[in-house]
Amino acid sequence: MKTPPFKTLDQLRSRRWFSDTGMRGFAHRQRMQQQGVRREDMMERPMVAIINTWSDLSPCHAHLRERAEAVKRGILLAGGFPVELPAMSLGEVMVKPTTMLYRNFLAMEVEELLRSLPCDGVVILAGCDKTTPGTLMGAISMDIPTLFCPAGTMLNDRHVKDGVSRIVGAGTHTRMFWDEYQAGNIDDREWQHLESRMTRAPGTCNTMGTASTMTSMTEALGLTLPGASSIPAMDSAHTRMATDCGERIVGMIWEDLKPSQLLTAGSFHNATAVQMALGGSTNAAVHIIAMARRAGVPLTLDDMDAIGRKVPVLANLFPSGDRLMEDFYYAGGVPALMLQIRPHLALDAMTVNGHSIGDNLDGVEVLDPQVIRPLDNPVTDAGALAVLRGNLAPDGAVIKPS
Repeated sequence: MKTPPFKTLDQLRSRRWFSDTGMRGFAHRQRMQQQGVRREDMMERPMVAIINTWSDLSPCHAHLRERAEAVKRGILLAGGFPVELPAMSLGEVMVKPTTMLYRNFLAMEVEELLRSLPCDGVVILAGCDKTTPGTLMGAISMDIPTLFCPAGTMLNDRHVKDGVSRIVGAGTHTRMFWDEYQAGNIDDREWQHLESRMTRAPGTCNTMGTASTMTSMTEALGLTLPGASSIPAMDSAHTRMATDCGERIVGMIWEDLKPSQLLTAGSFHNATAVQMALGGSTNAAVHIIAMARRAGVPLTLDDMDAIGRKVPVLANLFPSGDRLMEDFYYAGGVPALMLQIRPHLALDAMTVNGHSIGDNLDGVEVLDPQVIRPLDNPVTDAGALAVLRGNLAPDGAVIKPS
C-alpha cells in the first residue's frame, strides 16, 4: 500500500526553478532541454541530487561511477529525476599533506551545491575517512531529505607464510608488514607481492579504521538503510543497496523526512555506542562532535568517555581483534552489533526508512558470535576510547585503550 505524500508537487523546492512563469523559469527549462531532458521530467518529478565523490585518484571510491547509475535506476523507478553532482574526492592515501585540511571544504561544497541548485533531496556516495563526515556536515546544514550510500569496504586477501595462512587487509595491516620488512622478516620479493595483493579490489580499508568507523556510525545515526554500511564494495548486494537508496530517497522527499527530524541526542548516543562496540577509530571523536554541532545536538568528549566506560568492544575486528570487515558482514554487520548492545541504545531514534532503530532490529540475528561477541564475552576489557586531561591537553585528548 502506497503511503500518500505529505508534500504536493507544487511544494517541491525545485519548483522555484522550473514552475516560474517568467524569463528565469523559461531559461531554466530551456537549458535543461538543451541537455536532452524532457519538459515533463523537470516539471512533474522531484529532482534528486546524487553527490558523487568518485575520482581516478580515489581507489576507495573507484566503483562509485557505477553505483551512481544504480542509484539513478532506483530514483527513476520511484518516479524521481536524478542529477549527478561531482564533489571533491578526499582519497586518504593520495591527498597531501592531509585530508583533514579539506574536510570542511568538502562540507562547504556539498552544502552550497545543494543550496544553489534545484535539488529536492540527495543521495550521498562516499565512504573514505573524511568524505563521510564532510559530505554529511554539508547535508545536515542544508537540511533537505538526505540518504547516505556507503562506498563499502574492499575484499579480504590471504597471506601465506611458512605454511600458515592469515587474512590480510589495508591500513593498519600495511604498518604491521612495514615493521616486519624493516626488521628483515620480509624480503623484497614478498614485500612487492604484498603491495600488489593486499588491496585487491575497490573499496575502503577493511580494518576497523576511520572509514568503517564513520560509515557504521552513520548507519547508527539512522542516515543509511539498515545494514548498508557493512556490505563489501564488490558484493552484488552493494549494487542492489544503491538502487534501494535511489528508490527510498524519492519517498523521503514526499514525506519531507529531513536530517533535522532524524538527528536527536538519542541518535548521536547510538552512534557513539556503536563506535565503542566496534573498537572504532579515535578520529571519530573529531568528526561526530562536528556533525552533532551541525545538527544542533550537544555532544562532548565527556559524553563519549562515559559511553566508552559502559559499552565494551564486541566486534572482533583488527586492530582490536583479528578479523576484517568482510567477516563482519558475514556475521550480520552493524544491525547484529546493535542487537548485542540493545540495552545501551535509544531504540526510539528514527531512521531514513521511516522506522525506529528498535523496529529495524526485529528479526536481526548474530550469524557468527566469534566475530560479533555478546556483552558477557567482549573482545577486550579495555574500552575503545578514553579521554585524558592534563597539562599537555587541558581541553582533553583521546586514546584507544583496546
